[in-house]
Amino acid sequence: MNRVRWLVTGMVQGVGFRAFVAREASGLGIVGMVRNLDDGRVEVVAEGDPVSMEQLLRAVQIGPRSAAVTNVENADILVDVTMYNSFNII
Repeated sequence: MNRVRWLVTGMVQGVGFRAFVAREASGLGIVGMVRNLDDGRVEVVAEGDPVSMEQLLRAVQIGPRSAAVTNVENADILVDVTMYNSFNII
């Protein structure tokens, strides 16, 4: 299982981005969470098999039609991040 933390930049808040990520992740059997950050980015913490994680990354890089993703940055996973049994919008 791979575990990642992505910080997504662009027009990604207020455009259904978190719901999009949650649907994509759940459909791929990936667990984790997605949330808005105060600086306008969206944080995604996800865990799943390598093939599914690659598919999720491709989806996150594109986003829903209403979004405009400019960057997806790999970030260190914070020690206090709790993993879930499903994919959650925080």
